[in-house]
Amino acid sequence: MPAESATAIPRPPARTASAPVLTGAQAVVRSLELLGVTDVFGLPGGAILPVYDPLMDSTELRHILVRHEQGAGHAAEGYAAASNKVGVAIATSGPGATNLVTAIADAYMDSVPIVCITGQVFSNLMGTDAFQEADIVGITMPITKHSFLVKRAEDIPAAIAAAFEIAGTGRPGPVLVDITKDAQQAEVPFVWPPKIDLPGYRPVTKAHGKQIQAAAQLLAEAKKPVLYVGGGVIRAQASQELLTLAETTGAPVVTTLMARGAFPDSHQQHLGMPGMHGTVPAVLALQEADLLISLGARFDDRVTGKAALFAPHAKVVHVDIDPAEIGKIRAAEVPIVGDLKDVLVDLEAAFRNQIAGKTVDTDEWWSFLDGLRDEFPLGYSQPTDGHMSPQYVISRIGELTGPEGIYAAGVGQHQMWAAQFIKYERPNAWLNSGGAGTMGYSVPAAMGAKVAEPDRHVWAIDGDGCFQMTNQELATCSINGIPIKVAIINNSSLGMVRQWQSLFYDGRYSHTDLNTGHGTVRIPDFVKLAEAYGCLAIRVEKEEDVDAAITLALETNDRPVVIDFVVSADAMVWPMVPQGVSNSYVQYARDHSPAFDEEA
Repeated sequence: MPAESATAIPRPPARTASAPVLTGAQAVVRSLELLGVTDVFGLPGGAILPVYDPLMDSTELRHILVRHEQGAGHAAEGYAAASNKVGVAIATSGPGATNLVTAIADAYMDSVPIVCITGQVFSNLMGTDAFQEADIVGITMPITKHSFLVKRAEDIPAAIAAAFEIAGTGRPGPVLVDITKDAQQAEVPFVWPPKIDLPGYRPVTKAHGKQIQAAAQLLAEAKKPVLYVGGGVIRAQASQELLTLAETTGAPVVTTLMARGAFPDSHQQHLGMPGMHGTVPAVLALQEADLLISLGARFDDRVTGKAALFAPHAKVVHVDIDPAEIGKIRAAEVPIVGDLKDVLVDLEAAFRNQIAGKTVDTDEWWSFLDGLRDEFPLGYSQPTDGHMSPQYVISRIGELTGPEGIYAAGVGQHQMWAAQFIKYERPNAWLNSGGAGTMGYSVPAAMGAKVAEPDRHVWAIDGDGCFQMTNQELATCSINGIPIKVAIINNSSLGMVRQWQSLFYDGRYSHTDLNTGHGTVRIPDFVKLAEAYGCLAIRVEKEEDVDAAITLALETNDRPVVIDFVVSADAMVWPMVPQGVSNSYVQYARDHSPAFDEEA
């Protein structure tokens, strides 16, 4: 991502002649203000308490007190993913810091720019197993772009500024700044802007011209090209450039789970999502292609299936801001390291020069793909157990809310259905935990997204399992006036695990029944729970009541809304390519898609 993008640090004001004397804690707050931060999520404790005192006096920072530090981390992620800004989370030492680890790992896997500021025990106590001491720098080193340990007050402004620079440039990601309590309490002159020294950190943003030309030549010669689009397009804010390239080349487009919305679902060239639960046209387009233009995608196993058998006839042009991703899974004939926003512009221009006004003939390719679309439409069958279809519920949420809404999903069946059955027309509308697959992501991420984008409807589409991991943040939403909408897709079980047990473990449902929705006893009763948190709460058990509940939720903006949609436990996510097999396993579609087999 280029340095001038929205996630990079704003250019601070010029250095003043006289430097005010501030405590290190005051320097933390002032640095955040000067970096243009307006919202932070956190929870105080002893080792970070010095920062919370001046934070109370800030008129520029809105601090949102979460109920669990994991919620702060996911809220910072949702804030960043919805707005293209750097999200900020604050926690104390020891368990406060370690509670952030899941969100940090999640942000690292999905390239989300967040800065986590943690308190640390006094520097002279470090290494003594002091109360609430944890080596959070060491713990997070494998899951951050960088982790800072600050022991001197005078180093705080530079560390904070560098953290934002690292988080928001190159491949975005999480950065941790751990500050000892004595550094927070000491007084030093506050000098701004600080000198940032990042030896070795030089993100490549401008791609090599010869590689661009080589890619354009392959694209001009290809008979079966596919634009394989990953989440990097969204992080680079390059959706418009992608649209231009696609329309110039006429190539089909597939968007991964992390890239939903990077290319409009309504566009004729869009084949849908590839991978384990992808559409048949998207999956088989990749398998039959003679050229893959991989844009900000990392050849994840959920997309490739058995990697050695993935796209066996295709040459690969792999574009990524992170050189470590290129060639990691699949060798590339043309590797391109650079910022996608610039690369797509250069590649489109080079392609036009290559064809010099001639038309690239892909009619036969499109005839094949359109045949797949006609033969294998995305669909679902109605449940036979008397409960609602979850796919119907989720599709109605999308249809009634529209493309300007934001949809944050938990992890599991409801995540896949939300990716499949909501139509995404713009980037930053779909938020989910793709790489880490973190249950509990949805509610706090939706909260963060609503803080970042208060004028949009924000839905947390959650499962009854995921919801129980972080639903305490509904209290945060109620108290702070953050009116998110929560749709609990309640099948009374750990749905995706249950699906695997149905398919691969002979229906032996070992410890997947949650007792939340079916039967006379509901533990917990989600309506009562939501009401206790100050939410408008609704239970829906019949399809004829779905639209009215969604409409009421969309009309309610003075508090959060929770809808307990009681759905069938037997509904499954189709299509499905079993793990570890080739994506050429075409029969999976005929065997497992209700579009062809109403008995499925």
